[in-house]
Formats: sequence, structure tokens, C-alpha cells
Amino acid sequence: MELDTIYQRYKRLLQAIAYRMLGSVADAEDLVHDLFLSLDRVRWEDVDNERAYLVKMTTNRCLNVLKSSRRQREAYIGEWLPELQRVGEGEGEDPADGFEKKETLSYAFVVLLQRLSPLERAVFLLKEALDYDYREIGEMLGKSDVNCRKIFSRARRKVQQERSLAPATATAEQLADAFALAAKTGQFGDFLKLVTEDAVLITDGGGKVRSAIFPILSRRRIAAFLEGVYARGNFFRGELRRVRFGGEQGFLLLKDGKPAKAICFGWDERGERIRAVYVVLNPDKLRHLANERPRTIQD
Repeated sequence: MELDTIYQRYKRLLQAIAYRMLGSVADAEDLVHDLFLSLDRVRWEDVDNERAYLVKMTTNRCLNVLKSSRRQREAYIGEWLPELQRVGEGEGEDPADGFEKKETLSYAFVVLLQRLSPLERAVFLLKEALDYDYREIGEMLGKSDVNCRKIFSRARRKVQQERSLAPATATAEQLADAFALAAKTGQFGDFLKLVTEDAVLITDGGGKVRSAIFPILSRRRIAAFLEGVYARGNFFRGELRRVRFGGEQGFLLLKDGKPAKAICFGWDERGERIRAVYVVLNPDKLRHLANERPRTIQD
């Protein structure tokens, strides 16, 4: 089989895996591109399952990348958030990708994955999203099936503590309307009614843009933060656009035509109220969103 055919068939799946492992759209694309450049001598007729083979190669390359980037993450200034991925950038639109579960497409799910160890992340994705059995996962990662079962159980316990449910369309639209109006008028009351008492707001400036170094905890403090930044006049200044990130509603703020911040939300376990607000301001994590052209909702 031609390598180009295999690339077109599996590119989106492998990029989806790499993005969830690494939390970076650009790094995921580069990793998959480099992977295929290394496969020109593979005898595909000797490969029993090309999909499993490519998933194994991608996952292990991601683990190697994460080992080398650990110190960079530890030295990161402030909170580290993954990049946001727009719909159409390798998302699991094809059910064959294995990411047809709506929650696995959400940004909140990607944030949650980053809190697992790299090995827990790999096992959890392979089992939960791609439905490999423990024997197959063990063969991919060089672990016993018993060990993989234990790792998955540990990862699932961590995930279930904060797992969210994707909201109904009407609820998501209500949130988007309330947030857009609040950003325009500075009246956050209707938006805050959709926020849980114990919600958290996390900003990621990476030391390159002014942001909150620590998470902002509780609805009361989130309200004070939003009202404060609105009063200063810069936080919401620009062109606010509705964008679908990973299948869910979010916002992209442009200044002088360039992405200045991306905003996304995490829902509670019922998919009824907001439990987290994520604000990415680090320009390095916004560069890939520069070509976004959704409809404008605020000038």
C-alpha cells in the first residue's frame, strides 16, 4: 500500500491522539509528520494491523516527547493550559477515528488528561477512547496487561473526580449569549448564574502576557476578577468571535486582526452549569488560530 494512502487514512486519528497526549496542536502535527517520514522503509505487507501499528508508534513517540518536555512544564510561569483545537483541525469527525464520544472531543477533557501522568494518559486514551483491550495496550507500551489494568483503574479514578458532561445545545447557546453580552456590557449577572459556586477560572499567559498566576477559585472571586478586568478596559477590547473548539462553543478575541485570547468552558457532571473557565493568552498557543473566520459578535 502507498504510504500517502496510509497517511491520508490515519492522519486525523494520529493527530487526535498526539494532541490529547501533548496538549499542543503544532507539536501533534509535527510529530505525525515526522512519524510518516520515518516509515518509508516499512514493509506494510508484514504489518498485521496497520492502525494498531501506527497508534503504537504515535503513542510511544508522544511519551518520549513528554519525557523531554517535563522540565519545561515545571519551569512554566503560571498555570499551563493546552492549546485549543478548532473543529476541522484533526478532530474526530469520522466515528472510525474512535473519538466519537462527545466528551473526548471537549477542551475540558484535554485539560483533564494533562493532569494524568504521561503513562496514565496513554493507557486511558487507548482504553477509553480507542477501546483497545489490556493485552493490546500492553503490547503497545511494553507493559503487562495486569499492569495496564491497574494504570487504567488509577487514571479513571482521577478523571471521574472532575469529569464533565457536554451540555445540551440550548444550554450551550444560552451560555454563549450570556457571556457575549457580559463581555460587551460588563454586566456579568446572567453569565454568573450559569457558574457553579465552586467554579475555577484559569488563565495561561506563559509569562509573556499578564495573567493570573494562580487559579481563581469560587464564583464570587471569578465575578470580582471579571468585573475588575472589564473596568480596566483592556481584557475584552477587540473583536470577539464565537468559535467551536473541539465540538463545543468558545470564544476567540482578536486585536488588530490577531488572536489575543481564547476562552473555553468546562461543564459540571450534568452538563448544566459551568465548573471551569479557561483563558489562553500565551501568544505561542494562539498562533495556529490566526486563520479563524467565524462570525463576529462584538466590535
